[in-house]
Amino acid sequence: MATAHEDLHSERGAVRGDRPARAIDPVIKVEDLAWLEFEKPDLDAAERFAHDFGFATAFRDGAELHLRGTLPGSQCVIVRQGRRSRFVGPAFRASDRADLERLARARGTSVRELPGHGAVVRLTDPSGVPVQVVAGTEELPELPRQAPLPLNVGRLRRVNATQRPPRAPARIERLGHVVLETPRFGRTLDWYLENLGMIVSDFLYFPGQRDRGPTMAFVRCDRGTTPADHHTLAMHLGPGRRYVHSAYQVADLDAVAAGGEFLAGRGYKRAWGIGRHIQGSQIFDYWRDPDSVMVEHFADGDMFDNTVEVGWAQMSASGLAQWGPSVTRDFLGAKPSAHVLRDLVTALRDGDNEFDVRRLVGLLKVATR
Repeated sequence: MATAHEDLHSERGAVRGDRPARAIDPVIKVEDLAWLEFEKPDLDAAERFAHDFGFATAFRDGAELHLRGTLPGSQCVIVRQGRRSRFVGPAFRASDRADLERLARARGTSVRELPGHGAVVRLTDPSGVPVQVVAGTEELPELPRQAPLPLNVGRLRRVNATQRPPRAPARIERLGHVVLETPRFGRTLDWYLENLGMIVSDFLYFPGQRDRGPTMAFVRCDRGTTPADHHTLAMHLGPGRRYVHSAYQVADLDAVAAGGEFLAGRGYKRAWGIGRHIQGSQIFDYWRDPDSVMVEHFADGDMFDNTVEVGWAQMSASGLAQWGPSVTRDFLGAKPSAHVLRDLVTALRDGDNEFDVRRLVGLLKVATR
């Protein structure tokens, strides 16, 4: 196994007694995220932002909007008409229908047919988030891609030619990951490892609380020797059950930057960026859509196969990036609001979760380090 603490992806690896980072005998092993589902009250506004952000429309009627990237595969996002803006849940892709049958038997449910073609198993994780696992779904053809710019780095690749990336939407290539908050971190993480066969790439823990175990996990798909994104799913312990953000790959740093300039010129709000993460190494840029949903452009993320062991690091605001502007209160979700205070009070009163007073103290320390 490749170690996690030799300048690979985290400051140190696991020690004896640490929480396991993978299940011994998972039910199945999903291959990737298929898509994310949202509800929005205004599909026209959702589509306008989506095009400015860099999506293409794959399907649209009066009730649904399907958004895709340039790479072949399924749509990245399904948006349905709803009374308010909200995240519904993720869909993961299994390798075949046999995996769906195995998962359905293990969870005491059934495989259902999807309209058109394909099949799905519908589940709910311990946090209450609806999770779909699909197979045999429609494969959308490739669209023209935004080519990375040729760089005069290492060797001469550009002579008698200038660099003038257009200030235009960064063309989304694919869905990369989704990040969720849950007050039932351990049980929810175990559910994904045991049922979907996912692997933890990195654990983070609150300052001074390594002894109580991790409070954030960056989780990847187990594709064997085929590399997968450093994280397809990330989750962290917090007082609420909520969507944090989702991330979409673009061609390169210039696509991130020029696409960001285009979004700023259209009046959208940057949440944080541009910078480079530590866990996952992505070049990132975070934005808010008109309903304040946070989405990320990223490029140049880490890819791990199943030989890389888990890394451990202390969770801190300063540890979220190698370079770039200081993390914002907006990104950290540190702005007080009625629903945040309600979630906090509910979590502290609920004995059936992991968010207690000591965890609250640890979370507050994260923002100051």
